[in-house]
Amino acid sequence: MQPWAEQFPDLFAPGYWEWGELDVRYTVEQPPDELISNVHVVCRTADGIVVCTNDLGWRFLPGGTREPGETIEQLVERELLEEAGARLTGPLTWLGAHRADHRRPAPYRPHLPHPVSYWANYVADVVIEQPPTNPEDGEQVTDVLVLPPEAAAEYLDGQAEEVGSVVRLAQALELV
Repeated sequence: MQPWAEQFPDLFAPGYWEWGELDVRYTVEQPPDELISNVHVVCRTADGIVVCTNDLGWRFLPGGTREPGETIEQLVERELLEEAGARLTGPLTWLGAHRADHRRPAPYRPHLPHPVSYWANYVADVVIEQPPTNPEDGEQVTDVLVLPPEAAAEYLDGQAEEVGSVVRLAQALELV
């Protein structure tokens, strides 16, 4: 059992994400880079943690799906701009990931790892410089908020992927 599983049982419990037909389990062990398909970032600013809301009412940490040939840092830079209008000002620090075992016979996109991929979480310092770019083929972000860490976790509670618990894990690891 992972040392944090007792403190965060809902985050580390095996789960199923019906929307993606994925069996998931959270880990703090870092997988090989080529198995990371998605990244979300606990973004630290001088005033708190960045959280987003889209036009469907979902609350989330900025991030998204890797494009062909993209490095993790390129993915993060692109998604932060698209979803939060933010720019990295420091390095990415590993936090953990959901290991996703896909039930579908083919990957969501041909370039993504399959049948196992990881939805990674990092912590990083950012500055918000502009409104989200909201590309037409992406999520339409309606709100970007900066909240104190516990308020950010509470704001994210009840969303898929145990996002509030991801922020609390970052707090417990003294990363925020």
